[in-house]
Amino acid sequence: MVDRTVPGPTDASVRRALHRAASGRALDVDEATALLAARGGALDELLDVAGAVRDAGLREAGRPGVVTYSKKVFIPLTRLCRDRCHYCTFATVPHRLPAAFLDRDEVLAIARAGAAQGCKEALFTLGDRPEERWPAARQWLDERGYDSTLDYLRACAVAVLEETGLLPHLNPGVLSWSELQRLKPVAPSMGMMLETTATRLWSEPGGPHFGSPDKEPAVRLRVLDDAGRVGVPFTTGILIGIGETPAERVDAIFAIRRAHREYGHLQEVIVQNFRAKPDTAMRGMPDAELHDLAATVAVARLLLGPKARIQAPPNLIAGEYDLLLRAGIDDWGGVSPLTPDHVNPERPWPQIDELARRTEKSGFTLRERLTIYPEYVRAGDPWLDPRLLPHVGALADPATGLAVEEARPVGRPWQEPDETYGGRTDLHATIDTTGRTGDRRGDFDHVYGDWSEVAGKVTAGGGPGTDRDLRAGLRLAADDPAALLEPRHADAALALFAADGPALDELCRLADDVRRAAVGDDVTYVVNRNINFSNVCYVGCRFCAFAQRERDADAYRLSVDQVADRAEEAWAAGASEVCLQGGIDPKLPVTVYADLVRAIKARVPGMHVHAFSPMEIVTAAAKAGVSVREWLTGLREAGLDTIPGTAAEILDDDVRWVLTKGKLPAAAWVDVVGTAHELGIRSSSTMMYGHVDHPAQWLAHFRVLAGLQDRTGGFTEFVALPFVHTNAPIYLAGIARPGPTWRENRVVHAMARLLLHGRIDNIQCSWVKLGDEGTAAMLRGGCNDLGGTLMEETISRMAGSGNGSARTEEQLIAIATAAGRPARKRTTAYGSPRPWHRRVA
Repeated sequence: MVDRTVPGPTDASVRRALHRAASGRALDVDEATALLAARGGALDELLDVAGAVRDAGLREAGRPGVVTYSKKVFIPLTRLCRDRCHYCTFATVPHRLPAAFLDRDEVLAIARAGAAQGCKEALFTLGDRPEERWPAARQWLDERGYDSTLDYLRACAVAVLEETGLLPHLNPGVLSWSELQRLKPVAPSMGMMLETTATRLWSEPGGPHFGSPDKEPAVRLRVLDDAGRVGVPFTTGILIGIGETPAERVDAIFAIRRAHREYGHLQEVIVQNFRAKPDTAMRGMPDAELHDLAATVAVARLLLGPKARIQAPPNLIAGEYDLLLRAGIDDWGGVSPLTPDHVNPERPWPQIDELARRTEKSGFTLRERLTIYPEYVRAGDPWLDPRLLPHVGALADPATGLAVEEARPVGRPWQEPDETYGGRTDLHATIDTTGRTGDRRGDFDHVYGDWSEVAGKVTAGGGPGTDRDLRAGLRLAADDPAALLEPRHADAALALFAADGPALDELCRLADDVRRAAVGDDVTYVVNRNINFSNVCYVGCRFCAFAQRERDADAYRLSVDQVADRAEEAWAAGASEVCLQGGIDPKLPVTVYADLVRAIKARVPGMHVHAFSPMEIVTAAAKAGVSVREWLTGLREAGLDTIPGTAAEILDDDVRWVLTKGKLPAAAWVDVVGTAHELGIRSSSTMMYGHVDHPAQWLAHFRVLAGLQDRTGGFTEFVALPFVHTNAPIYLAGIARPGPTWRENRVVHAMARLLLHGRIDNIQCSWVKLGDEGTAAMLRGGCNDLGGTLMEETISRMAGSGNGSARTEEQLIAIATAAGRPARKRTTAYGSPRPWHRRVA
């Protein structure tokens, strides 16, 4: 299957690449590919260089000369799979199995037996989504009340934690961002082999992955990225000898390196050699040659660097332990004294004593680790869900993060930690006086990923368009503004986004005319209070200056009673709404969201609760192990009235993954908000602009909002949010621009009015971000709403906004007066407030 017509590297090219590697220089694709051909003396030299890089990494990690392994049991939860990999004997058909899945008691029997022998890892391996191919799998799940294989996997992982204390490592194949969120609380680590980036091996008939939807390289690369965004300690790797070219093999290693540099989550990289198996389509393929494996391990070590943890499975190397140790591995993977390797059943694992002896013979010490690697054990947040900390802590040496070998797993409750509140709880008040402690978090240099990788993902927009497009756009703005959203008018819309000078003045005049016709001249506002109940967050949004680590000086977490106190104070001051949002705080119990709503309604029954961003909703639902619909239904029953349409930023994943690292994908945002609307929970809509975005992405964002509004009608308003750059990490890193220009502010607000005409009547401008004069100008260019009094505003102020954190009603009325318009108080849903709820300055 390899194209033999491509000439291999010359001896000279191998020598040049070796010289660069020995000099510590970075290798490019061609040099790395050349090194795969090293044999004889050249291979020995390559192994020496790679081994030295590994040794330096172990010294830096504080465990020189230590090679690790994990003592595990292998739990084949199901051997059914929707894929058809041509080398696999693990996947089979229903009639060859006693049941579609192991039942819970069988799972626990394996885990208990492993715990009795001192195993600490429960490796769950299973086929991808078998219920989508095999009716027997669907029936088995239905009969037991599980919606999917992943639901059953989650339940089994919890059972293993609670009843045996073994630590689950999950290998369920391809997972979405939301599914990773849902499984993270039940497993310290997960994994999926990338195998290869050679698309032809998946797309062409006869390829090893042909007919296997989950083996498309682009899909698997997306899983690697999503695992990083969610903060899962993740294992991946390549499978060599399945028909890939040397260049394709190197490309896969580079892809792994890119993902790890951006997210820092790849705890282990496996370099596995293909071994042909009988009764498979590839039974006649030659095994990957062991010197080829050693060269590949060495190249992986050089490309991934000293901090990478690289493994070669010891049962597939025909006793060549020393060769692989010389090549630069530092881990032997999971080894079981109890269960077979169900993926390679014909090749048993070595006995642990024999593995230790062979490792020592090569000059190393074998030490046991946990399924989660030591670096992630010691880091804790954001890698470990708090519910897993007791289970991991019982088995880990706190000094090294390695396993305590004599420790024996014991079942422990899988539950929320004790609630802890406090910190800088007066930040809402002192942000305007004392300010923030520093301009950035202490982990700035690594928590957001490799900034050079981030910068490389920023895309440029197109040109300003032609005068003809601009004239056409202005005509449409006057005659049929909503038509500007149609794809056939994209050039005209983009030309309007680039408008300046007299054309921009005309655009704003037209937008204001449309505003007057749609909602009249009243400028509306709501008397409300923002309550940010926690700023502890580890998502790593690169634009956010609000999020803090728990140990940071500005971090805080409010109790339910403290939030209710603030809501009661707001009611006494004339507020009709409280807006609740917080960081994605891993130590907040999943019950807190409904508890907050109930507490506010108990104190102030008439208060409108506008709460919880789509990101908060989707992560809380995942932690609770329920669907977004079920979670929102519970919040509605607790008294939730509406939700803010924040966390949208730009609804284009190309720009979202530059901005946010770990936030929910655009499709998940649409799903959460659309589900809320279907349940009768209305929302605002937003767009944050002026960072690493461009007008084509703005236009796409407005199209997404319009499409969702056409389907649900649930948006109450659109809020344009200019990016506040001063303390934003992505600006401090030199990647984002310093917020939008004045021209861009005018054009975005005017275009929002025109593009959403007939769909969303209320267009709001943010006094927090624009200031009073800027806000008055937006009111003259299409806007009709000022938002709220806020009473406290911490998010923008932490980012460096200089416009304060509160406005009185009189001050908001003054902004409207400056724009030449009357002001009118409203409710959250744009109705009239109760007459007895007085206005207070």
